[in-house]
Amino acid sequence: MEGIGVTIFVTVQKIYYPLLCVLGIPANLFTFYMICFRKCGMSHSAVVYLSCLAIVDTFYLVWVILIDLTLTFWIVQPFWHSHPWCGILGFLQYGSLYSSSWIVVVFTIERFLVLSSTAAKRHFSQAGVTRLICVAIVLVSHLASVPMGWINVVKPVNLTVDGENVTLLRCRYRNQSYATVIVWVATFLSGGIPIALVIVFNYLIGHNLCRARNLFTKEEQRSMQGRGRLKRTVLLLGTVSAAFVALSLPRFVTYCLLRTRHNQESFNRNDYGLPINVAGDAANMLQNLNSATNFLLYCGVSRGFRRELLRLLAAKARVRELGSLLAHTTMRVFSVASPGPPATVVLTGLRLTEETPAKAHALQPEQL
Repeated sequence: MEGIGVTIFVTVQKIYYPLLCVLGIPANLFTFYMICFRKCGMSHSAVVYLSCLAIVDTFYLVWVILIDLTLTFWIVQPFWHSHPWCGILGFLQYGSLYSSSWIVVVFTIERFLVLSSTAAKRHFSQAGVTRLICVAIVLVSHLASVPMGWINVVKPVNLTVDGENVTLLRCRYRNQSYATVIVWVATFLSGGIPIALVIVFNYLIGHNLCRARNLFTKEEQRSMQGRGRLKRTVLLLGTVSAAFVALSLPRFVTYCLLRTRHNQESFNRNDYGLPINVAGDAANMLQNLNSATNFLLYCGVSRGFRRELLRLLAAKARVRELGSLLAHTTMRVFSVASPGPPATVVLTGLRLTEETPAKAHALQPEQL
């Protein structure tokens, strides 16, 4: 019975990760298009932060979900189990993970500063400043992920493939002190610290909004320019932040448990008979889902995003109907222009032409 459960869990992951790529990558690219090229009612800074988040999440899905996890479950010897791809893939994966996490953090801090200070609002509302901040986040994130290329090493491993014992190269974790330190630092940079900052600053944002609601009447709040857009942006940010915390926190907790209570070389991470291994992989699935849900989150909480999406779908439907109408009209023109039976087209015309002069000659004597 336990073997059946393990097989089902592995099969679920084999289907889950390719499906996440097939749905998540196009959804993120479409989200980028909607945010950048359609008027979704977002502030200038929100457009920059959320479009950048869609791009780095797309790269995360490519490096982690497509190349790493999908190939691991479906191919016996993926290309990245060789030098130098073993180290390069770790660098790219953590670079995109850092970028995604810290864009959410910086966007949250920026919204808090905008709500707290008028000078900060004028400064951070400029799209050029926001673009520079996003570029800096991506560059620093990839610079910080350089040490992650040193935590793995390519080594031969004895494995059982189709009932046969074979020796294959595998990209494995180094059991050395510096590798453990790097992994712990990366865990807190990508999970622990961002989660704590997002929770704290979202609480401060909520506190500021409640205080502002008590200071002004409803009529005064309605008369404030940009107040509605600011509220919509804060609501959107709150949803993205809540999803980030809810989907990332289980992975952080299970990883800490694996690195403390089960940090022995003899521990088999692939033994799904152990609850901690099942919980760890389930938490991985949740965290990876975080990079593919942006489109659904925006559809759920952004009225402007939904409105532009419906307009786009309606425009495509009209174009499709127009194309169908043109095709139908063209077929009718060709059917009328095509030569018909001689008796129907030619003889009827001749009969009408012959009878008309006869009637004219018959009327001429009476008129004279």
